[in-house]
Amino acid sequence: MKKRTILLFGLLFIFLTAVAGGRIKVACVGNSVTWGMTIADREKNCYPAQLQQMLGSGYEVRNFGHSGTTLLHLGHRPYIEQKEYKEALDFKADLVVIHLGLNDTDPRNWPEHSEDFNADYIRLIDSFRQANPKAKIWICLMSPIFDRHPRFESGTRDWYAQIQQHIRQVATATRTSLIDLNTPLYSRPDLLADAIHPNAEGAKIIAETVYGALTGNYGGLSLSPLYSDGMVVQRGRPIVFCGKANTGEMVKVNFNGRTLSSVADGAGKWRASFPAEKAGGPYKAMISTKKQKLTLKDIYVGEVWLCSGQSNMELPVNAVQSRKQDLDEADSQTCLHLFNMSAIYLTTAVKWSASACDSVNRHQYLRIGPWRNCSRESLSGFSSVAYHFGKKLADSLQVPVGIICNAVGGTTTESWIDRHTLEERMPAILRDWYHGDYGMKWARERALQNVSVSKNPLQRHPFAPTYMFEAGMLPLKGYSIKGVVWYQGESNAHNTELHERLFSMLEKSWRRFFHNPELPFYFVQLSSLNRPSWPRFRDSQRRMALTLRNTWMAVTTDVGDSLDVHYTNKKPVGERLGLQALHHSYDYMIESEGPVCHSVLIKDNALELQFTHVQSLSAKGNHLVGFEVAGADGIYYPAEAQITSPNTILVRSSSVHRPRAVRYGWQPFTRANLVNEVGLPCSTFQWQVKK
Repeated sequence: MKKRTILLFGLLFIFLTAVAGGRIKVACVGNSVTWGMTIADREKNCYPAQLQQMLGSGYEVRNFGHSGTTLLHLGHRPYIEQKEYKEALDFKADLVVIHLGLNDTDPRNWPEHSEDFNADYIRLIDSFRQANPKAKIWICLMSPIFDRHPRFESGTRDWYAQIQQHIRQVATATRTSLIDLNTPLYSRPDLLADAIHPNAEGAKIIAETVYGALTGNYGGLSLSPLYSDGMVVQRGRPIVFCGKANTGEMVKVNFNGRTLSSVADGAGKWRASFPAEKAGGPYKAMISTKKQKLTLKDIYVGEVWLCSGQSNMELPVNAVQSRKQDLDEADSQTCLHLFNMSAIYLTTAVKWSASACDSVNRHQYLRIGPWRNCSRESLSGFSSVAYHFGKKLADSLQVPVGIICNAVGGTTTESWIDRHTLEERMPAILRDWYHGDYGMKWARERALQNVSVSKNPLQRHPFAPTYMFEAGMLPLKGYSIKGVVWYQGESNAHNTELHERLFSMLEKSWRRFFHNPELPFYFVQLSSLNRPSWPRFRDSQRRMALTLRNTWMAVTTDVGDSLDVHYTNKKPVGERLGLQALHHSYDYMIESEGPVCHSVLIKDNALELQFTHVQSLSAKGNHLVGFEVAGADGIYYPAEAQITSPNTILVRSSSVHRPRAVRYGWQPFTRANLVNEVGLPCSTFQWQVKK
């Protein structure tokens, strides 16, 4: 707090001095990004020029950028050897903003001279302090370099990350304020045509970021949309209130009889963390500064779950078989609270307008909240799967349950993974996804149809890599959840092997995002539909549920529709997910899995299959169907199946005399009907007998 007070008094001193002697002088020091490379009408639209317009006539902003310069004094074009450097020193600025380092990622520079970086940066800072001992100096975390840069994988990606860490070290060592130019632009690759130089809109974002740092003006007190009347916060975890305020403002938060204070930092961020609470409510919170006050009512402490994915998660209550009963019962679900994040622009076979495309680029794609109590009105357009999952928990736990749903039809697995993860582990998927072969052909063609009127060659779309993470996950930043319910895969079922890599990345991405390495994932196995790749995909999902940490699956092959990917019998899906969560996350001693094959033995010309998660196997119908066996040639034939004991099935085929493999539910639309004593179905599976 003392440091921020000194900062504010320092800025006030500079302002009063400047008022007495003239305008406050601002020096923008940097390379081509500061200079305005690639920007049309550069002198008007580069970031220093736009910063001048924002600051007004009381300031004099000068652009001392020079293209291609390095911070390193032994680099291929050191900034300190350029005339702009001498001019910047002679300007004797009151406020200095330094943005250097991008060109130091060149292989001529960082591999050879990285050891000099900190010392060179400190000398540069000191030179501006010597030129004007009263100057206030900011150094910047670099604006992004995207995957399309020609040297991205050969070294630039890694050297860029190292340089960012060195810049943080320098800021700490010199007690110099830090401005983050990476985060505001990192989700806007469409603004950097050559992967490194922002256009005029990108320059405006830089100018706005610098303006906030220089003035401390962030528009006053504000909260994330997740903080609204009726919100549910996770029990057993610290209860965090966070938002923005003007730099140096003290924010007081009163919650449940306690008051905490937090001072907004140089980026306008503040945070107040209360001790964990047991389930309860409703409570009230008062958040205030000297000039503003916000009140939140009907806050509940309970269980918070995120339900996400594509259209089968998105499908609303008003479109499913159980809609009448669901809506009639909605008002009685007093423990259930809903936060809907629905798509503004549908991904159906339509062309979006130019303004819609522009809104999508700005991540203005989802209606975000607010929290609403479960009612006929709020439930009608809410996810049916998410509702029945939440209802199952609320009925069983008898505590407030908050369900956040941000599912969007057609979205791919890669669209929900953060950019950094893909840059590190699969950068090729980021490059021209629309015309590559990573994404499903249908998804790529639909995306191109939606954005066909756009003139922007880097137009974004919800199906493309990272988009849904940026539009649908970043708004949840800092909010605690109990776990994730996921229903997606239809738009990735064309490539099982790729999906296995992507889904693992997704889990790691989200666990890092929510700061919970043990965050549980409950996902839905694809149902039955006449699409040839689905049996292999379903089996892949089964194997992932067995091998991935804190990951469980709900089987739905028995509720699908052979002709419609959007089958309407969603109630069992949500309930089965709820059973899994009650068992694994809340330690309920219940059966939450269908039969699971755990061993196969050769018995003469038959195979004997033994199952776990069962006390009594049965067929949902007159007799078992869905089994096939194969011999050494790997060709499968339909098999007769007979239950020979409560947990054992014998399968054989007259077409296979020496069976060596068995599979079940392998038809795209399968009528396989094996269930356990509680009616939960067996998953698609394949088993090869070891010799």
